[in-house]
Amino acid sequence: MILVVSMASVEEYDERCAHTQVKRTFEKLTDAPALLQHYSQITPALVDSLPLKAIFLSGRGCPWPNAKCRKLDGLYDVVMDTTLPIHGACAGHQLLGFFFNADDFRQVDRLEDEYMRPLGPGEAVSMVDRPWGMFLEQGVFEVEIVQQDPIFEGFEGKLAVTQSHSCEVKTLPPDFIHLARNDNCEIQAMRHRDRPIYGTQFHPERWHDELYPDGKRFMQNFLRIAGLID
Repeated sequence: MILVVSMASVEEYDERCAHTQVKRTFEKLTDAPALLQHYSQITPALVDSLPLKAIFLSGRGCPWPNAKCRKLDGLYDVVMDTTLPIHGACAGHQLLGFFFNADDFRQVDRLEDEYMRPLGPGEAVSMVDRPWGMFLEQGVFEVEIVQQDPIFEGFEGKLAVTQSHSCEVKTLPPDFIHLARNDNCEIQAMRHRDRPIYGTQFHPERWHDELYPDGKRFMQNFLRIAGLID
C-alpha cells in the first residue's frame, strides 16, 4: 500500500475529491489499494499501524504562508524518521526542502513561497500566473538528468514531464544529491544520499500515454524501488 498525503489547505481539503485522482493513479499502477490522508492527519503512530511500502507527498494549489506549520509536525516526524521510500512532487518536493533545510522545523512558524523569478521584459502574462507577474512553468517541459540514479532507469539524459509551479527549492538540502535541472528551475529533482527519499519539482504522476509518457515510467521506477511493482 502507498500513502498519498494531500498537501491541500486545511480549509479546502475534502477526502471525497482532493487528490483522489492521484490515489486512483497509484491504485491502477500497483493493482492494490492506496490510502489518501490530509497532511494534518499524519502521525508516526498512524504510519506504523498501516501496511505501507511508500509515501507520496502531493502538490498544493495555495500559498505556503497559508499552511499551518504545527499541523505539519506529525508528517515532519514521519519524514525524518521513517525508512519507507518517499516521493514528494511539486509542493511535496518543496516541503522536503523546508523540512531538511531547517535547523529545527518545530521552531518554524511560517513558510514562505520561494518564487522562481519575476516575468522578464516581453514575456507573456498568463491568467494562471500565481502571483501576478511571476514566472510560471506550466505545461510539459524537458528536464536534464545531471546525476544517474535508479529513478531514471530507461531514460537517456532527459525526460519530458508535466510542470505547474511558480515556486522552487532554492537551496539543495544537506545530505541531498542534485539529480535533474532545466533552464527554468535548477533543482528539478533531488534524492537523499542515504535514504530512498526523492523530490521532484515536476509532476510525474500526471502524464499522457501517447503524448508525454515519461512521467509514467518515472513513477513506475519509484514504485519498483519501493517494492510495489515488479
